[in-house]
Amino acid sequence: MNEGADTSYDPRHFPVMRDEVLDMAAPQDGEIFIDGTFGAGGYSRALLESANCTVYAIDRDPSVQATADQLAAEFPGRFHLLPGCFSQMDDLLKAAGVEKVDGVLLDIGVSSMQFDDAERGFSFQNDGPLSMRMSDEGLSAEDVVNDMAEDDLANVIYQYGEEKKSRRIAKVIVEVRSQGRITRTTQLAGIIEKAIGYKRYIKGKKQIHPATRTFQALRIYVNDELGELERGLVAAEHILGPGGRLCVVSFHSLEDRIIKKFFKQASGDIPRGSRHLPQPKDRTGQAEQAPAFKMVVRGAVKPSRKEIEKNVRSRSAKLRCASRTDAAFRGGNKSRAGAGNKAGDKR
Repeated sequence: MNEGADTSYDPRHFPVMRDEVLDMAAPQDGEIFIDGTFGAGGYSRALLESANCTVYAIDRDPSVQATADQLAAEFPGRFHLLPGCFSQMDDLLKAAGVEKVDGVLLDIGVSSMQFDDAERGFSFQNDGPLSMRMSDEGLSAEDVVNDMAEDDLANVIYQYGEEKKSRRIAKVIVEVRSQGRITRTTQLAGIIEKAIGYKRYIKGKKQIHPATRTFQALRIYVNDELGELERGLVAAEHILGPGGRLCVVSFHSLEDRIIKKFFKQASGDIPRGSRHLPQPKDRTGQAEQAPAFKMVVRGAVKPSRKEIEKNVRSRSAKLRCASRTDAAFRGGNKSRAGAGNKAGDKR
């Protein structure tokens, strides 16, 4: 840490671009918000402290319960935790008796709290079980590494980690696992180092560990993060009332690509012909619907240099935000996107 830095700053509880998110979400007294990725509760607390609003937080990680209980005690009647996935937000809120909300906040990816806990297996920096599950159930990274066919494993590493040496990595993993099951994070990191060498660079400047992309790929696949994101954006469009704000923070290009595409389509930011020509039709022959969203700010907002100095993990973050119009819900199949954790070979 730099001399003179703010030692009270804790990135686990101070969410990325908190002030920028609050400015765009613009909470008002009496409004209802969804914090779709509760984690350490940073965004929920920020909303609750900034206005006399109500927050429904969603998280599939049972370890957040203690933090949620603390917030519920501090803000009685104004904070509620709904266990589950944020892609189910519209169903979860309706079950709680809420039909429409005024804002949805999403911070995509793994939380600092999860990342720093070696027993969760998200990081190769500290030894831990090869889990990577955001919940305590279902497929683990250990299952994927030890049981998936070599070609499929290479495809997962390539598609979700954008790792060019995915086939070499998968080949060495399969060779090693034939001698015994791979069960620890540092064990897998060592195997990847052996496969492709220790030093790796991005754009000739930033050095990264050789296991970084593979660990990202396994985490995304195990938790179906991209499918969850696509379904969550559709659910947010459904549950937001007119004027409701959707703010999404992402941390890598795969996530941001999905968010950017969703907002472009939902806001009508697509090439159109002359206004003197007949109104465009969709694939069914019906007139195209009015835009469901209006962008609050064009493009992505990035963290300030000061924030990056305090929290290096924020350096790759991007914030996009749009407000819901009064147009009808465009519809969408929340079950189709990312279903089954399937990874196709894109090479």
